[in-house]
Amino acid sequence: MFFNKKDQKIELDLQKIPKHIAFIMDGNGRWAKKRGMPRTYGHHEGTKNIRTLALEGNKIGIKAMTVYAFSTENYARPKSEVDYIFKLPKEFFSLYLKELIENNVQIRYIGHPETAPKETRDTIFAAVEKTKDNTGLILCFAFIYGSKDEIIQAVKEIATDYKNDNITLDEINDILFDTYLMTADLPDVDLLIRTSGEQRLSNYLLWQLAYSEMYFSDKYWPDFDVSALYDVLLEYQNRDRRFGGLTL
Repeated sequence: MFFNKKDQKIELDLQKIPKHIAFIMDGNGRWAKKRGMPRTYGHHEGTKNIRTLALEGNKIGIKAMTVYAFSTENYARPKSEVDYIFKLPKEFFSLYLKELIENNVQIRYIGHPETAPKETRDTIFAAVEKTKDNTGLILCFAFIYGSKDEIIQAVKEIATDYKNDNITLDEINDILFDTYLMTADLPDVDLLIRTSGEQRLSNYLLWQLAYSEMYFSDKYWPDFDVSALYDVLLEYQNRDRRFGGLTL
């Protein structure tokens, strides 16, 4: 598949497209500040990119796209910003859900949206229900999510199942552990993309990123467009993924 970048044609191998891309959508507030706008405007503009990249990913065969929408640590932000972020799901789905459904995109979530305000959680749950039979790209929102919390919860569930004789000690391995995670039904994360130049994981998918390729973009999230995605995909396809082995 060819795509145009300025006067240059670049070819992507559709057989080497990552099955699952995870995004840390960083830099919304700084993007807005540079334009003399409130931080909330950056979050508003950033949601447009979720729609754009999900539709493009669906078109080229990406199976799943997980976006870090709100972390358990984000509660430390100013209340006005937190309150605004909790309003974004209603805004996003009111604008784009019909289009996502028409393109066979399925909505999922990981985290604890059940602890969000009623309107927020009802909006997310309704989107999941309306798209549950879709078979295209899975657009997964990590919402009120923290990886350490997820791992601890998995350990508690495994310990409970062991105590109740549902599993044996010898059965506990990495494959079994995967099944206790919130991402159990998703493909392994092949590629992590974080925007805004920051280079840390921020308590995001710590187990799932064990062998993922990572790409840190200097672009703020609202500026990370389809062209930027293709640049990353091209680099991804030129990397040698050895998973601890050697290339012969």
